[in-house]
Amino acid sequence: MNQITIGLIFLGCAAAAGYALLCFWVVRNWRRLPEWTVPEAFVPHTSVSVVIPARNEAAGIEACLRSVFQQNYPPHLLEIIVVDDHSEDDTVAIVGSLNLPNLRLLRLADFVQPGATTSFKKKAIKTAIAHARGELIVTTDADCTAPPDWLPAIVSLYEQRRPKAILASVGLAPAANKMERFQALDMAGLMLCSGAIAHRGMPLLANGANLAYAKTAFEAVQGFDGIDHLASGDDLMLVHKIAAAFPGQVLFLKHQSSTVLTAPKPDATSFWQQRIRWATKTSHYRRPGMTAVLGGIWLFCCLILLLPLLAIGQAVTSGYLLTCGCWASAALFFLIKTLSDRYLLGEAASFFKRPDLLHRFLYSEVLHLLYMTAIGLGGLLKKRYEWKGRQVK
Repeated sequence: MNQITIGLIFLGCAAAAGYALLCFWVVRNWRRLPEWTVPEAFVPHTSVSVVIPARNEAAGIEACLRSVFQQNYPPHLLEIIVVDDHSEDDTVAIVGSLNLPNLRLLRLADFVQPGATTSFKKKAIKTAIAHARGELIVTTDADCTAPPDWLPAIVSLYEQRRPKAILASVGLAPAANKMERFQALDMAGLMLCSGAIAHRGMPLLANGANLAYAKTAFEAVQGFDGIDHLASGDDLMLVHKIAAAFPGQVLFLKHQSSTVLTAPKPDATSFWQQRIRWATKTSHYRRPGMTAVLGGIWLFCCLILLLPLLAIGQAVTSGYLLTCGCWASAALFFLIKTLSDRYLLGEAASFFKRPDLLHRFLYSEVLHLLYMTAIGLGGLLKKRYEWKGRQVK
């Protein structure tokens, strides 16, 4: 038992060093990623189809559509396609009542019957793309709102660099409490990681709430074929396919005015369901290196929580020295994690101009430690979860 404990402490030392280096690497590469500037007097020439899958989105669909309609973008180059995914609320009625130019409503029920698939969102996006007239597909979620310069920023990068796909930032609306602030800070950190990794030519993270790709690229990789058995993955796993087919042609748009906003999850249950949905995709990643890194982070968090428990047992069986070693190691590892996270998340809060997210940082850090441990275990064990009122896997 003593040898196992000592081995875990040494393993924790390696994990702590790796975690600190990873955070440093992310910040360094984020800073090296040039911030995009829309050229002066930019006049776009690209036709764009904004695709919005929607299921039971009556609460936010109108705000979403009005934010897209109010883009600083030529109307004749823009179409908005909403695909209703068997909504059971007033989503369809609200979309139909808006009478916005270039807005098209498709009903997924006309193409896919309930129970015919488990990947309804992918089917919705695929259906929209099949009917889209735009050269560039831009996806967002029905509970998001976009700033007026969202499309000009995306299209200016597309026209100048001609990538096959563009990743962009998602942020959470101003936080009203500690739980919402934790979610917003976590999301900001994910965006920083997404940009840093993409800058090194490894676009491993993506969010379908703010994603663009050439229609021809979607068709070239045969869309969601091969990943359509999963309910989720319409963003990240599609990007993996595009990156594999077109190396070096997936870019991250580092531009503050291109960040779309969404609301944080209202309670712990909905937040848990969202993150479990994200976690279940890890076993299907095409790059084992990413799975290894995520596994290492999870192991590091587990050790911080496990060593104090071992210390209690060691106090009975092994005496004072090893007990103190367990407590001291856990405290040191937690300190390293806290300082590393503060370094990374401070950079994220600064870029997104959200210094408020760093208030009561220690609370967020403890919550993150518990969340990472639980969500990693849940992603391994839980194969089914609730999403949009459906039980899916």
